[in-house]
Amino acid sequence: MKNFALIGASGYIAPRHLKAIKETGHNLLVAMDINDSVGIMDSHFPDAEFFTEFEDFTAFVEDCAMKGQKLDYVAICSPNYLHAPHMKYALKNGIDVICEKPLVLHSEDMDILKEYEEKYGASVNSILQLRLHPSIIALKEKVAAAPADKIFDVDLTYMTSRGKWYMKSWKGFDHKSGGVATNIGVHFYDMLHFIFGDLKHNEVHFRDEKTSSGYLEYERARVKWFLSIDANNLPENAVKGEKLTYRSITINDGNNTEELEFSGGFTDLHTQSYQNILAGNGFGIDENRVAIETVEKIREMPLAQAGSKAHPLLSKVL
Repeated sequence: MKNFALIGASGYIAPRHLKAIKETGHNLLVAMDINDSVGIMDSHFPDAEFFTEFEDFTAFVEDCAMKGQKLDYVAICSPNYLHAPHMKYALKNGIDVICEKPLVLHSEDMDILKEYEEKYGASVNSILQLRLHPSIIALKEKVAAAPADKIFDVDLTYMTSRGKWYMKSWKGFDHKSGGVATNIGVHFYDMLHFIFGDLKHNEVHFRDEKTSSGYLEYERARVKWFLSIDANNLPENAVKGEKLTYRSITINDGNNTEELEFSGGFTDLHTQSYQNILAGNGFGIDENRVAIETVEKIREMPLAQAGSKAHPLLSKVL
């Protein structure tokens, strides 16, 4: 049985990590969050220690190590801008990491983390759960089996409406969340790279605090993408269906257009991710590099004229 710590226990994604630790047969020794709304812990690990101050958390971890009760993993579900320092703390103490997306906000942090891994002998593992989804694996296999010169045309649309709280939280500040494309989209960019190969071209057509849209070219795909947390941008079919979240990925191979369906199965993918990590088959720093570099450029590059590369919903914001 492995001993885990969890940083960010009151966040949206923390219950999936608690469930994964429990379902893989391991123990949560301690959790930490500056917010104390962590009653969910009672459903999984009622005896786990809990702190609201990082200093108290680190002191407890170090005291446990002195007593021979060393942590095996730190699961990190803290705000995006804290991922890097929290990983550095764990690695410096020889503790392996399981970190939520995005792994880091700045690509240079990946190089520093690799130095930490080498110096302290611990490793970084990330949650790239879409790589484990059966529908996505099937599409990757279909693309690999297609003629080598076949280029697919892809439209990626993801809207998850958020209330006024979002812009007042850490998620509403680019230097803390990385902006919309990073916070709600980084796993989609990883998925595109996973399926369609290396990224060849990246341009952004629109970017504000709630919406971003652009165009990407991979080895095997041309991708028009649109991401938003603004309900005003929902397509008509979503509005009529009273849906606040809309996700669509269509793939055209030159003959047929099909929609990638991967709505189901998400809740179990964290447990599967943990199983792979514990078996030594996790996704490390290098697997994250393309997606992190992609969203970093989306956040920083000058806007380009869309022309024929415009996503169909771009007209809603221009």
